[in-house]
Amino acid sequence: MKGILFALSLMIGQFAMAQTGVEFKEISHQFGKVKKGVPVSFVFEYKNVSAKPIVIEFANADCGCTTPEYLQSAVPKGQKATIKVTYNAAVEGVFKKSVNVKFTNSNQPYILTLEGEVLADTKNGKTKS
Repeated sequence: MKGILFALSLMIGQFAMAQTGVEFKEISHQFGKVKKGVPVSFVFEYKNVSAKPIVIEFANADCGCTTPEYLQSAVPKGQKATIKVTYNAAVEGVFKKSVNVKFTNSNQPYILTLEGEVLADTKNGKTKS
């Protein structure tokens, strides 16, 4: 039993340490209702709270409808930077899109999320085909 508890505490400790070099102001954004065909963007702000400069190794969206934009230069200790994420809003309906962001000196990616609902095109109260 002690061995299991020890192993579990090591795993929790490793996860917590992997997430300590960067602090995001927020990791999720709710757009609410948006118009179809009108892209929406949100800028996620983060701060380097580690002792070393950090660099984004990758920022991968879960689909081609979502695009992350970020500087690929190092962010010094104590400085802030941003990741702009744009959703193209091309398809009607509820959406939840994610971007996995991996920084140097971090074992786990951060997951940024955009949510909302794309409304149908309407003209004179009728839905366009």
